[in-house]
Amino acid sequence: MTQEITTTVVAERECFISRSPEAKALIIQPIDEREAEMLSREVRFIRELSPTPFTLVAFKISDWNSELTPWPAPPVFGKQPFGDGAEATLSFITDKLLPHLRAGELQPMPAMLAGYSLAGLFALWASYRSDAFAGIAAASPSVWYPRWLDFASERATLARAVYLSLGDKEAKSRNPLMSKVDTAITAQHELLLRQGVATALQWNPGNHFVDADKRLAKAIAWLLNLIS
Repeated sequence: MTQEITTTVVAERECFISRSPEAKALIIQPIDEREAEMLSREVRFIRELSPTPFTLVAFKISDWNSELTPWPAPPVFGKQPFGDGAEATLSFITDKLLPHLRAGELQPMPAMLAGYSLAGLFALWASYRSDAFAGIAAASPSVWYPRWLDFASERATLARAVYLSLGDKEAKSRNPLMSKVDTAITAQHELLLRQGVATALQWNPGNHFVDADKRLAKAIAWLLNLIS
């Protein structure tokens, strides 16, 4: 049995919904165009890894480097710098998307925030800013981001559980900042452990661009099996 993906618009953002009538958890996920094309596969992979029924709501990000980052930073690849749009994106989720969903057919259930790459960093950041999310699925998150570990070390996540993952070749980068991603994610994991958060750190084969849908599915399934 497959979960059909439908589309809707919430506050001028395109959203993709894979709904289960028996859902016990709500998954929110920022995505780009490429991830939108892989969403059906991701949903299928999640169902293969967890028996827990879920509803997944993914929403489109137009400016990846701006809408998902918490403070400005210089370009790391290309010429586009990073912005500070994460606060507005989080407000969209908590003030518009979640109320819209919960005013509809969805029954009260724990919400989880999932993301890949910069969206994974955004999910982690959001967990320090809001208690709206019981679980965080951060697959290959950009924890190399300037000043990120300073931010995380001075705060405690408000989520009950956090899943982290990274490709075992992601640190093999010519960029000196991105080459530290393996030590950064290990430090992030240790921070969560010291705070007593239920957490996992999974190393996946390959670089940053390998099996994004499968990595996210593993992250989400881990949360579903733990929380719901």
